[in-house]
Amino acid sequence: MSRDRQRARAFGLRAETLASLWLRAKFFQVVARNFTAPGGEIDIVARRGDVIAFVEVKARPRLEDAQEAIGAAKIARISRAARFWLARNPWAAGFTFRGDAVFVAPGRAPLHVVDAFTLDMFR
Repeated sequence: MSRDRQRARAFGLRAETLASLWLRAKFFQVVARNFTAPGGEIDIVARRGDVIAFVEVKARPRLEDAQEAIGAAKIARISRAARFWLARNPWAAGFTFRGDAVFVAPGRAPLHVVDAFTLDMFR
């Protein structure tokens, strides 16, 4: 792995840790991190009350750039992984599901966007 790729990976892992802490401060319970399934991954699965949030974390040098980094293909991969997560966690079947995002940029507080994207849970 190149040095640039190693730096980018470390930046992303720090952003995910910061996002987890930010969500905990907002009274979410982090249920899973880096959940992988065939064809998709979820950075954070978090629960608060009767809501399960499948959270995408995006870290960029500028917060505005992070907010533009979740496209249709990424949402499809998150949705696919969310369906796998639900199949493995039937206790959550009666919960409300949503796609949240936490955007991270150096020197800025994380930005948690509730319902940032629509999940396709029934494909």
